[in-house]
Amino acid sequence: MYSFSQRDDTEVLDEPLYGTFLRVTGVERPYREDVLSKMECDGNKVVDNIIYGPGKNRYRYCKHIAKQRVPGLPNDLLQKGKHFILIQNPLNILSSFEKVVPPSFLELGLVDLVSIYSELCALGKPPPVIDAADLQQNPEDTLRGLCKDLDIPFHDAMLRWEAGPKPIDGLWAPWWYKSVHNSTHFASPRKYPRPFPFSFYDLLEQSLPFYNLLKRNVRQTSSLLRSPLPVPDLPVPENAKLLAWVGDEIVPRESAKVSVFDSVVQGGDAVWEGLRIYNRKIFKLEEHLDRMFDSAKALAFINVPTRDQIKEAIFRTLNANGMFDNTHIRLTLTRGKKVTSGMSPAFNQYGCTLIVLPEWKPPVYDNESGIKLVTATTRRNSPNNLDSKIHHNNLLNNILAKIEGNNANADDAIMLDKDGYVSETNATNIFLVKKGRVLTPHADYCLPGITRATIMELVVKEKFELVERRISLSEFHSADEVWTTGTMGELSPVVKIDGRIIGDGKVGPVTRRLQNAYKKLTEESGAPIPTNPET
Repeated sequence: MYSFSQRDDTEVLDEPLYGTFLRVTGVERPYREDVLSKMECDGNKVVDNIIYGPGKNRYRYCKHIAKQRVPGLPNDLLQKGKHFILIQNPLNILSSFEKVVPPSFLELGLVDLVSIYSELCALGKPPPVIDAADLQQNPEDTLRGLCKDLDIPFHDAMLRWEAGPKPIDGLWAPWWYKSVHNSTHFASPRKYPRPFPFSFYDLLEQSLPFYNLLKRNVRQTSSLLRSPLPVPDLPVPENAKLLAWVGDEIVPRESAKVSVFDSVVQGGDAVWEGLRIYNRKIFKLEEHLDRMFDSAKALAFINVPTRDQIKEAIFRTLNANGMFDNTHIRLTLTRGKKVTSGMSPAFNQYGCTLIVLPEWKPPVYDNESGIKLVTATTRRNSPNNLDSKIHHNNLLNNILAKIEGNNANADDAIMLDKDGYVSETNATNIFLVKKGRVLTPHADYCLPGITRATIMELVVKEKFELVERRISLSEFHSADEVWTTGTMGELSPVVKIDGRIIGDGKVGPVTRRLQNAYKKLTEESGAPIPTNPET
């Protein structure tokens, strides 16, 4: 308010609806009677004659508090003029409230701010949102951006003002404005916050989600660890708005988070599965759940959800999203939240955390023209260290290999076992064809994939000879055909490994035949997704 009052083209009004608010709500304030006797308290007159009445200046700045938008005010209040919203983190302001009034959810007014923001968006007038922290951290850039959004010129005078009370101050200024009366500019924020009054902890928990909801729409965000990177484009833009299951509820994408005390955060202590949905059916659901429960048992998880409970969470999440085809699910079961930081599973006393993350996702590899692989120097974990048959979330072994693949501009990286034989890629199982025979490595070091087992069954069904044995890297270099398998990418032909052309560099006949057989199988089988009957 003081910033805008420095403009020579702007009239400033300090909370013109305060009297109306006090009259309608009956709330107590030390200055209540003074305000009621000296301010216009008829909301219609305030809006029509004061806020939108005639004036001498080009612009009129009206400071409002969200909770002062009481029922019965004219629609013009939002429909006319230009609006912006100033927010402050409740963590930083709760302690100052009790100097005048006891802080409460109502007094903070964040629900009212979210409501106003939503209504303005519905009117086609999404308001700029400014965080007080940005004004303190970088006032000039923040104000310039705001003025641009409001389509008014920026004035350098907005950056400074004289100390002391102002003629524009409301009657409540002696109770609320003592610190701002001592200011002459937007002061830099404290490097370290004041100790938080933990008597307000519950109120902070209640109010922060509403603050964060508005903060997502801030033009600029002040943060100790703010990323300088622009917001990236999503591979599938439709996934910007999706619903995920976390714990025991369905939440929007930006709210899909686990506790910092969860084992998956503390130590990658979780198991997971990838599921694909084809034509209203989940392919190989039972097999994936079998492996998840086997992995959880191997890791000694306790208080694990039942099979039916996990299925129900999957079905509900898919129905909520309307996802019945061309969908991939990342299904995760963590050991759960801990009572305190630490490695020991003895700290996990809340039960497991279930995550169902569905996305619109076509196969992630080029299954028509083929993909390229390189061999990583990172070796696949040995059962001596960490058994790959446990489908766990601690994927650093695979990620290190994937980094090598990325650096070589390859689609993925082949990982060898401790003796130098091919195990799998960083993300998939691998097969080769030589003289009509289909070969794949033993599942000693690699994950015995569900898609791998399915393709092995199809190989036999299609009357090809199947061999499972140790395979050296040179055998893959000289193969007639190579492909990889996985739920995410299905059956993906490989046309080059370490610079060597595989076969004639095109997708081979055995690969094509098995791709077609796999496609037919996904069309014909799977667990149906139950839905509500049509009414």
